Amino acid sequence: MNKPGKLTDEEFEIMKTHTTAGKKMIEEAIQNVKGAAYLAEAKNLAAYHHEKWNGCGYPSGLSGEEIPLSARVMAVADVFDALVSKRCYKEPFSFEKAMSIIKESAGSHFDPKVVEAFVSAGEEVRQVAENFDKMRKNV
Repeated sequence: MNKPGKLTDEEFEIMKTHTTAGKKMIEEAIQNVKGAAYLAEAKNLAAYHHEKWNGCGYPSGLSGEEIPLSARVMAVADVFDALVSKRCYKEPFSFEKAMSIIKESAGSHFDPKVVEAFVSAGEEVRQVAENFDKMRKNV
């Protein structure tokens, strides 16, 4: 994740395993920790946040409402954060550009209704992003 530049195909395949590894760890916690059934939704988030509305995501190629709602919401938040955050391989996009990319991806990458809700909360999203950016700079 900290590699400056594009991942090779082999590196990308390895990176994609974080979804199944996260799912497995949470499944083990559910089995081994008494009263941990509440983690079922965390398992969905870990496993399915890279699925795409059009079925072209990973790890399972789920599409539309086959993808748990929590993971559909997480997908938008995860991509938005990646877009507005500075990474070793890219500078952050502006809030406006990130929102434009999210909107353009409704119906292909993202659930259109989730995007609609995210965009309608735009000013709150902007405030959270700005506050988080300030916190990151102070660390």
